[in-house]
Amino acid sequence: MTRREAQEKAKALVNQMTLEEKASQLKYDAPAIKRLGVPAYNWWNECLHGVARAGCATSFPQAIGMAASFDPDLLGEVAEVCATEGRAKYNAFSAEDDRDIYKGLTFWTPNVNIFRDPRWGRGHETYGEDPYLTSRLGVSFVKHLQGDSEHMKAAACAKHFAVHSGPEALRHEFDAVVSKKDMYETYLPAFKALVQEAGVESVMGAYNRTNGEPCCGSKTLLKDILRDEWGFEGHVVSDCWAIRDFHENHGVTVTAPESAAMAINNGCDLNCGNTYLHILKAVEKGWVTEETITRAAERLFTTRYLLGLLDGSEYDDIPYEAVECKEHLRVAERMADESIVLLKNDGILPLDLSKYRTIGVIGPNANSRAALVGNYHGTGSEYITLLEGLQREIGDEVRILYSQGCHLFKDREESLAWPNDRLSEAITVAKHSDVVILCLGLDETLEGEEGDTGNSYASGDKADLSFPKVQEELMRAVAAVGKPVILCVMTGSAMDLSFAEQNMPAILQLWYPGAGGGRSAAGILTGRVAPSGKLPVTFYRSPETLPDFEDYSMKGRTYRYLTEKPLYPFGYGLTYGKIELLSMDLSEEPKEPSDISVNVTVKNSGNTELREVVQLYIKNTDSALAVPNHSLCGFKRVQLSPGEAKTVTIPVKKEAFLQINEEGRAVADGHQFVLYAGVSQPDAYSVELCGVGALEKEIRF
Repeated sequence: MTRREAQEKAKALVNQMTLEEKASQLKYDAPAIKRLGVPAYNWWNECLHGVARAGCATSFPQAIGMAASFDPDLLGEVAEVCATEGRAKYNAFSAEDDRDIYKGLTFWTPNVNIFRDPRWGRGHETYGEDPYLTSRLGVSFVKHLQGDSEHMKAAACAKHFAVHSGPEALRHEFDAVVSKKDMYETYLPAFKALVQEAGVESVMGAYNRTNGEPCCGSKTLLKDILRDEWGFEGHVVSDCWAIRDFHENHGVTVTAPESAAMAINNGCDLNCGNTYLHILKAVEKGWVTEETITRAAERLFTTRYLLGLLDGSEYDDIPYEAVECKEHLRVAERMADESIVLLKNDGILPLDLSKYRTIGVIGPNANSRAALVGNYHGTGSEYITLLEGLQREIGDEVRILYSQGCHLFKDREESLAWPNDRLSEAITVAKHSDVVILCLGLDETLEGEEGDTGNSYASGDKADLSFPKVQEELMRAVAAVGKPVILCVMTGSAMDLSFAEQNMPAILQLWYPGAGGGRSAAGILTGRVAPSGKLPVTFYRSPETLPDFEDYSMKGRTYRYLTEKPLYPFGYGLTYGKIELLSMDLSEEPKEPSDISVNVTVKNSGNTELREVVQLYIKNTDSALAVPNHSLCGFKRVQLSPGEAKTVTIPVKKEAFLQINEEGRAVADGHQFVLYAGVSQPDAYSVELCGVGALEKEIRF
């Protein structure tokens, strides 16, 4: 069904409705209109990394972990699984006349905000700090979630539009002040790509204001940019209860009817919240016309027709047995394998099990189910923690000793015990082990969304980059035993790993790896799987070097604008093999900014199977408008057997050669560029860490 056909159907249906009936459909929990055969529909559903909040579903790594895969193709497979399981659930639930929240096919995913500051608690919902990486991953997710058949398989949503990445405690009143250059250079590219390349069906506004305008009622964002500049044809939904903030927190209106009028008049069609209950009062006041309400209702019913929710679709026979089936679980395992990042390895990994009689597994996240899943998650029928993964992987070959070591953040595990009541056990385990695997980190109770967290002191954000005090004490006490310690970190963002970098022979960043993530972690520790993840965010040395959290200027933030030396750079991650970069050539020498292809030949010169991510970066060397450092402009995964060489072809878009001026326009400014190919960023520190130099090619127009 084409959009035009769906629009005509929607127009004909809405034309039969009274004003009151039209208005009733603009709330997320739209009631039935029985006389027209319209069933109730709840628009609110989630599938950030698997269908969420409606029972059993395949559980994938948290979004930031999937971003570390640098694998749009595999992320597309994840999205297809989400769409299939979403349909299977919808078919089953609607057959039982269950049209509750989290039961529909309009998924408010993906989150393509830029993870500009590691303190932001919701950062792990995103695809990281780079607009190009975010756009490539987001486009793939949306295309595969929505599908390319007669009807949409599911509807995706680009959120939170726009310039939104903390602080969580202030989001209902905060004004993100940002230049046009930073907006169009960093904050908007992924949204634009999802609209113009992927055809995303909906866009969700953010809680905050941007340059004075509340995002869910912003003429600049919703009309001037989204509709007029980008040609968006889908519907806009508010973040939940964000329109209420207009009068209660932002103070840009006085009453709920005024807030409803501001939102709908500027293009917000659907209200997640209850402020649109006042929209008829706004009509009475003359602030909103029936035509405006009709337009919003038609957009919403266009989406429902595109999904086949009112007259059937080719997906109506997808059986419930598709949920968490073996094929889907294999996709989750592959994604977990690719998401884990090896940050340090002095040669201890992969573990040579013939050398060890006893392995100690210590830490509050070593056997934690909560630490597997992050936030916005579904329910797995099986959970495999790091401890359980190692027990399955190793079997009876080596003795495994376990100690929780400490509570996740409290000073004791048992309320009647002394402080640090698990510390002596952890030290004992370390002393009785040949090697220790220490698993520290956070979970969704410590970093997440305001209102959904037990971290009340920071509303889900992190106050700093340190582990909770009890975990810091545990880490130092275990290291002091003197046994080799491999640190496994389960967090959704950058932490202060300076002590571990100096005192431990290996560090693995596991993120929140999904319900079965312990299997993948064990596979990498033992060498069954070669690590291949790359950091989608910068790991800073100290929070003291970060700009103020409330400052939305990009100066000093992310790898493109960073002036300080990071602890671990964006794009960095080690593997077990040894890769060589043999050559780089272009499909053609461009005479002006244009799409090109770059061929990079790589070889596995080691004796183990190797998986790597070839990365392209570009630097404009003669434009005052250029970002201070270089920018990612292409990447490709490659798998190589020992001794094997391959040539990978990586497209580079015309936009890589353009600069953003102070008015936010892309212009051809500067004529000298350097294109780099490597397995990390091309700077000296990244090359030093990964041990592989970058190839370079100058391009002049």
